[in-house]
Amino acid sequence: MKKVGLFFGTFNPIHIGHLVIANHLVEFSNLDEVWFVITPQSPFKTKQSLLDDHHRYQMVYEAVQDYPKLKPSTIEFDLPKPNYTVDTLVHLEEKYGKDHQFSLIMGEDNLKSFHKWKNYEAILELHDIYVYPRVSQGEVEHEFKGNPKIIKVDAPIMEISSTFIRNAHHEGKNVRPLLPDAVWKYMDEMNFYR
Repeated sequence: MKKVGLFFGTFNPIHIGHLVIANHLVEFSNLDEVWFVITPQSPFKTKQSLLDDHHRYQMVYEAVQDYPKLKPSTIEFDLPKPNYTVDTLVHLEEKYGKDHQFSLIMGEDNLKSFHKWKNYEAILELHDIYVYPRVSQGEVEHEFKGNPKIIKVDAPIMEISSTFIRNAHHEGKNVRPLLPDAVWKYMDEMNFYR
């Protein structure tokens, strides 16, 4: 049974913070692989600044080429929109459930609002959640404290955001150190976020 951590995001663009966390999870937890699930449209985000799905997939693909335990996933591209994590999990179970065990990966900031997710109780009942630290305000809901299905991972705190990268790049700042080389190259060649 392959243990797969699902790292959801728009990855607009994927940056070194995402890679550091994903790599930390496959190297220092019991996960065998981490799949970057590229979200076409989050119920919580507007679509204005989102690059096309295939461009964001290409950047994730480029970013993970040298990491055999990290994979890009387009599983949500063909699901009805807006899509919810619980639906994606059901779809993944139907497709791979016999030999894969899926867990969620999220930042501590997301855990604080997890009780607002559609069918969060069902997700928690069937899947482990690996939580990496984030600097954020607010408290984690009482029902999630000490829950054996919620696994806190002592990953490095990465305070880099795709929004910051897009905005800084648009302003002509050098953001190259924040991106994997292949992602920078693709982004630069395609003239994205200018």
